[in-house]
Amino acid sequence: MENDYEKRMLRVLDYILANPDGDLSLDNLADVAALSRFHWHRVFHAMTGETCAEAVRRIRLRKASFDLVQTDQSIKTIAASVGYPNMQSFARAFRGAFSQTPHAYRQAGHVALPKLKFKRKENEMFDVTLAEMPERKIIGLPHKGAYNRISEAYEKVFALVGSRGMFPQTGKMVALYESDPTSTPEAELSSFAGIEYSGDAQEGFEVRTLTAGPAAKLRLIGPYTGLQAAYDHLYGVWLPQSGRVPAEVPSFEVYENSPHDTAPQDLITDIYLPLA
Repeated sequence: MENDYEKRMLRVLDYILANPDGDLSLDNLADVAALSRFHWHRVFHAMTGETCAEAVRRIRLRKASFDLVQTDQSIKTIAASVGYPNMQSFARAFRGAFSQTPHAYRQAGHVALPKLKFKRKENEMFDVTLAEMPERKIIGLPHKGAYNRISEAYEKVFALVGSRGMFPQTGKMVALYESDPTSTPEAELSSFAGIEYSGDAQEGFEVRTLTAGPAAKLRLIGPYTGLQAAYDHLYGVWLPQSGRVPAEVPSFEVYENSPHDTAPQDLITDIYLPLA
C-alpha cells in the first residue's frame, strides 16, 4: 500500500529530526527506511520532490536557525549540534539557505525558515506491468560519470565486439545504473554498459549475470530525455501504490533499438525494477 511507503518516509524524517548531529548518510537513511540502498533515494525524491541530502540539510539548518535566536549557545556549539563540526561549511550552508551569515541572523533576532521544496506537479502517466525476468548474461565495461555519457563506454564495447567478430553471439544492449543521480555527485555516478552475450568469457570485458525473478517493467517510447519522468513515475507513483518492495539489486534498462539508426521519437527503452 502507498501508506507503507509514507510510513517509511516519515520514519526517515523522524530519524533526521531526532539525530541532526548523527550519521545521516544516504546508506544509513536507507537502512532506517528498511529499503534497498539502490532504490530508497529515488523513492524519497520522487515522493517528496527533494533528495534525502536536501532534506537533511534543510532540517539541520532549520534547527540551527531556531537555536541561534532562542538560545545563547555559541555559534560553534550550534553548528556541531546539527552535524557541522566545520564552521566554514556551516557558515556556507547557512548563508546559502538564509542569504545571511549565522551571526547576522542572530543579530536580526527573528526566525525565518529554509524554503521547503514541495512535491513536484503530478508525474506523467506511464504503463507499468509486472514481468518475469529471464536470467541474462551480459558483458561490457563500467562507466563512471554522467549517465547521459554512457555511450562513451558503449563505443569501446562495440569496438571490441566488432574487432573480435562477436556480434553473432550478442543480443540487446542492457545498461545497469548503480547510483542514484539525485543523491550522487555526477562525477561519482556508477553504471555498466552491457550487451547480452551467449559465448565464452572474453578478456577485457566484465561479465554480469542478472538473475531471473519478478520485476516492474516500464516501457518508454521516445527520446531518452523522457527517462527522468519515467523513473519519477515508477518510483514515486507506481511503486508506493503497488505495495511491492524492490530487490537488493539496481534497476536496469534494455534498449530495443539504437539511436544510431532510429529517430528519437521511435526509440524504445524498457526500464526494469527488480522486485523482492
